[in-house]
Amino acid sequence: MLKPTRLTPGDKVAIVSLSWGGLGDEKLIHKYHIAKERLEKIFGLEVVTMPHALKGSDFVYNNPELRAKDLMDAFRDPTIKGIITAIGGDDSVRILPYIDYDVIHNNPKIFMGYSDTTVNHFVMNKAGVVSYYGPCIMKEFAEYGQMFTYTREAVERILFSDTKGYEVPSCDYWSDDHIEWDEKNINAQYKTQPETHHYEVLSGSGKISGQLLGGCLDVFPMIVGTDIWPKVGDWKGKILLLETSEEKPSPDYVTYYLRNLGAQGILNAINGIIVGKPQDEQFYEEYKTVYLSVLKEFNCENLPIIYNVNIGHAMPIGILPLGIEYEIDLDKKIIRFAESAVQ
Repeated sequence: MLKPTRLTPGDKVAIVSLSWGGLGDEKLIHKYHIAKERLEKIFGLEVVTMPHALKGSDFVYNNPELRAKDLMDAFRDPTIKGIITAIGGDDSVRILPYIDYDVIHNNPKIFMGYSDTTVNHFVMNKAGVVSYYGPCIMKEFAEYGQMFTYTREAVERILFSDTKGYEVPSCDYWSDDHIEWDEKNINAQYKTQPETHHYEVLSGSGKISGQLLGGCLDVFPMIVGTDIWPKVGDWKGKILLLETSEEKPSPDYVTYYLRNLGAQGILNAINGIIVGKPQDEQFYEEYKTVYLSVLKEFNCENLPIIYNVNIGHAMPIGILPLGIEYEIDLDKKIIRFAESAVQ
C-alpha cells in the first residue's frame, strides 16, 4: 500500500462532497465556514473547496459524475496534499462508475472521512493507497462550541508526523448529547460524561497483527459484489474495522451483516476485529452478544475482538488509518501502529 506524504502547515487540503450535499445548503453553510476557519487557524492549512462541493444537496444528489470529477481533480492537482469529505450520506456508491483508480494510485495523498465514505475507502484500497478513517467537515471540524481535544490531537499527531509505534488512546470521556444543526447553536457546548468501559476484549488473547481494512458496517451491503469489494483471499491476515451508523441498526441487522461476512469466508480469514463504540452506546451490550454468537456460528470463537474504540459515529472520534500494519496486544488492551501512517 502506498502512503501519502504527511501534512505540513501551509499545505492545501480539498473539501469534496461525495455523498450528501448538505454542506452547501443555505441553512448549513455556516458549518463550512466554521470548519474552514479551524483548518486554517488550528492546523495551518489552506482550504481548497472543489467546484461542486457547495452546490447544495439537490445538485449533488443529481450529479454523481460531478462528485467524482471533484475527487479525481483533487487527486490530479499536485498542489493539493489532502482531501477531506464533507460528510457521509447514503449514495457514494453512485460515483463508482466514474472513478479512475490509476489517478489515485499515481497521486497518493491523504484522504479522510467516515460513514458512507466507507465506499471511498474501499476505492482507495483497490487503488493501493492508504486512507484515513476519521473526521469529516460538517461534523468534527465544524463541531459547535469547539473541536473535541481528542479529535484535534489525533489529526495533529497522525496526519502531520511519523507515527510508527503510536498507541491509539481510549478517550477518557464520551458524549451522547445531540445539538440541532442550526446557526443559533453555534456556541453550544456538548455535554460529556466519563468513559467507564474503555477498550473491552470480547474474545481472543495475546498479540495479533495485520493491515486494517473496513469501515461502517451498514454500508457493506451496498458494495458487496462490486469491483471494490475484496475477494476472500484479499482479507487473509487483515484486521477488520467495523462500526455502526447513526441509524443504530438493530442487533438483528448486525447479526445479518456479520453472518454475511461469515458466509463469504471473511471471518475465518481475518486476524481480528476492531469495533467502534456504538453511537450513544445504543445496543452496547446487545452488540457484544451478537458478535460472540456469530463467531460461534462460524467456528471462530477465538477470533480476537477489541471493542468500544473511538471511531466513526462515536463522539468524540480519532483516526484509524486503513492499509497500514497494526499490532494489537489483547492482554494489555493496546492498539498500536506497527508503521507510520504517512511518509
